[in-house]
Amino acid sequence: MPAPSRRERDLSRNSVMITGAHSIIYSKNPEADRNFLRDVLQLTNVDVGQGWLIFGLPPAEVAVHPSDENNLHEFYLMCDDIEAFAAQMKKSGIACGPVDDQGWGLLSRLTLPGGGELGVYQPRHARPTPMSG
Repeated sequence: MPAPSRRERDLSRNSVMITGAHSIIYSKNPEADRNFLRDVLQLTNVDVGQGWLIFGLPPAEVAVHPSDENNLHEFYLMCDDIEAFAAQMKKSGIACGPVDDQGWGLLSRLTLPGGGELGVYQPRHARPTPMSG
């Protein structure tokens, strides 16, 4: 196999392979949950057609944990102050579970208007520097 050309080396050194992440929340009432993300959490969004909204998120991170099974994934939102977040959700009529100290962070779960649960935590672990696209 021939060695990579200078152009190929420069491209691989100057480009980012991953430019973002796309998470999906499955819901029995997607309209209610989209309204929550737009109106309560005030996430930026774009309508990609027929009212189908895709929401912007702040910088994200991913971790790989050991498991006896593959294809298990979890999605959490993060905040700087879980108690203040839970209080704001209560004012908005969104139920939050008790805050549980996990060591690596303070974890709660909110109940989405569609009935599903979403984990939210205040991290105590080190955070990576966000990638730039």
